[in-house]
This record gives sequence, structure tokens and C-alpha cells, in this order.
Amino acid sequence: MASRTTHPVLGTRALNRATLARQLLLSRAEMSAADAVAHLLGLQAQNVKPPYFQLHARLAGFRPAELAGLMESRQVVRMVTMRSTIHTHTAHDALTLRPLVQPARDREVTYFRKGLTGVDLDRLARRARDFVESEPRTMGEIREELLQEWPDADPQSLSVAARCRLPLVQVTPRGVWGRSGQVRLTTVESWLGKPAGAAQPVDEVVLRYLAAFGPASVKDMQTWAGLTRLREAFERLRPDLLVFQDENGVELFDLPDAPRPDADTSAPPRFLPEFDNLLLSHADRTRVVAPEIKGRTWTGNQAHRTLLVDGFLAGLWKLEGRELTVELFGPVPKAARKEIVAEGELMVEGMTEGAADGTAEGAVEGAVHGGGGAVVRFGEINPDGGPGRVPAGPEPSTRG
Repeated sequence: MASRTTHPVLGTRALNRATLARQLLLSRAEMSAADAVAHLLGLQAQNVKPPYFQLHARLAGFRPAELAGLMESRQVVRMVTMRSTIHTHTAHDALTLRPLVQPARDREVTYFRKGLTGVDLDRLARRARDFVESEPRTMGEIREELLQEWPDADPQSLSVAARCRLPLVQVTPRGVWGRSGQVRLTTVESWLGKPAGAAQPVDEVVLRYLAAFGPASVKDMQTWAGLTRLREAFERLRPDLLVFQDENGVELFDLPDAPRPDADTSAPPRFLPEFDNLLLSHADRTRVVAPEIKGRTWTGNQAHRTLLVDGFLAGLWKLEGRELTVELFGPVPKAARKEIVAEGELMVEGMTEGAADGTAEGAVEGAVHGGGGAVVRFGEINPDGGPGRVPAGPEPSTRG
């Protein structure tokens, strides 16, 4: 929404640096993994390993065992919340953010109503809850249980209804670094041994969103949350917020005491995993992704791991064993290449410990040997594993 009033303008680089500061990507934070998960309002977790790589890029001295321990002790959990995608949340946020976004999950069920003819959704929720709380179940098992009562319903629609109506968590060992496990589900209340709380007040979540992703527009937050009609909350908070506008005149709200570094502040290279929320949580993503490379992080419905250089999306990466392969979208200064190699070595050293198959994941070509046996290569990445460039394409849905 374009502003009718003139506010101070934040250019793209200023927005970039402010967002990187909130995302702990200008410099690694001296913060615990639990505090970081809370500050970031959760970590995108469509796949198992991305939350670990997200924290490595953001926290000083992070090791995968720290987040794995939080998973095993049930201080953090994996569940569907924002944008109908899987996130890793603190126990508190799992119990209180899911109720906030429940209206969106209820609307999602309506898209499958043709496959749910004759299905009593309240009864479905009760039956599914009893089933998964007796012991964690696979989605296939849940589907078969529900088909016993509604044999003429569409199986996928029954699965979607159960996932949307119930706050289901993926139980460990799924999601634990160095271990593997089938996706098994139970309710968040059963897993944590606590009743679901009331939804976090929307005004409180607006402030938390701005602390992690601001400065931001109303539409930005709606994109992050997968919710609509959030303007009323921003208007209630307006007297206590700063208001800026971007170069297109869109109003941007922010916390008065939040960091807004100078646009020329140095931003070191960072290796981010697929589905990092930095790239998914604004309606206008030009603060990180230049328009000319929009879509380069996807092939079909496959997301690629991304590299930031000078704070902006600049390439892709893969990791195989201790070999890191980086594809740059364009030329970068020689000094930046040296920084990429140093950051790549740090990532390989920190993230090849105790991987489930004894290796890490990924690749970079024309080898530069790093410390400890790590190899960083600059070249091209083919999503099928062979040579060849990743084509540009439209960004698919991130729905999980």
C-alpha cells in the first residue's frame, strides 16, 4: 500500500543492512540456540538439516549438537505453522503461535472440501487426536484410520484436514542431527505434556516480527505469517512505532530502538540453507534478492542453498563430504572470493560433525583447499548432480 504521507525513505541497501542485523547475519551473535530460535520466531524446517545451517550462519561457536539437544529434550519442536510450512519453534511458540495462525489452517481445509463430502470435521479432529495421542503415527497410518470411518472420502483431503485441524508435531528422532527417523506425528500438547495456550496477542507478534524482520510493511508480515487483515494491529501500534517508506512509497514500520546500520556497513558472506526465512518473509524481497536473479534459487519445486555476498543473494552452493561447490551468479571482487572461501571453510568445519550418513551435504569448482581437508570450488551447479547451470524459473509455493 503506497503511503499518502511522506516519511523518511529507506533505500534498498539500508533495508538490507537493517534486516541482516535483525537476522543476526551482519555478525554472528553470542546467543544460545534456544534464544535464537525464539528471536527469529522459528526456523524454516521443510527439510531436516536447514535449521542447523541457519543457526551456524548466525551464531558464534554454534555446533549442531546444541540444537539436537534442544530437539531431544523437547525444548524445541517441528510443526506446521506460518504459511502452512514446517518450522522449528520453541515449546512456548509452538503452543501459542499455532493458535494464532489456526484461521489460515481452517481456510486451507476449504480448498479440499470436494474430497471431504460427508465428513464431520470436528469428529475427524477428535478421532485423529485420539489416534495420534495413543502413540505417534505416520501420516499414512492417520489416513488409513480416517478412511475406516469415511471410506468414500479423498485420502489426501483427509490427511490435509487432520494436519490443519490438529497441531501436529514431528517427534524425534526426526529432526535430530546425526540421526534419522520416519516422520511420526502426535499433538503438540501430548508431546510437551502441556495444554495449548491462548494465541499470542497479534500486537505482540507484530513487534516480534519487526524485531526479527523489520523494517517491514503490513503486507510483508502477512506474507511471513500467511495471514490477512493485520493492518488493524499495525494501526493500533502506529503511535509507538517509527514509520518509513521504501523507494516506491510503501509504508514501512519499525521499532524505535531496533538496529538500522548505515547502508555502507560491511556484510560478510553467509551460506544459507534452502528455505531460509530471510528469503521468504517479505512481500517485496528486493532487499535481499535483486530483480534480475529472481527465481534462480529454485528448479521446479526444488529449492537450492544460497550464498549472500555483500548482503545480497549472489549464488548457490552444494556440499558433498568436505567438498563445497559454489556457483556465483556474477563476478565478485577478488577480496570477496577470499572471504567466500574463508566462510566456506568455517561452514564445512562446523557442519560436517556427526552428519547422519557420516558426511555433510553440498559442493563449490576449480579447487581451493581449505584448512582441515575442506575443499572449496567455484563452478556451476546442476540440480541433478552433473555439470550445467541452474536455470532461472518461477518461485514455487513453499507449502509443506
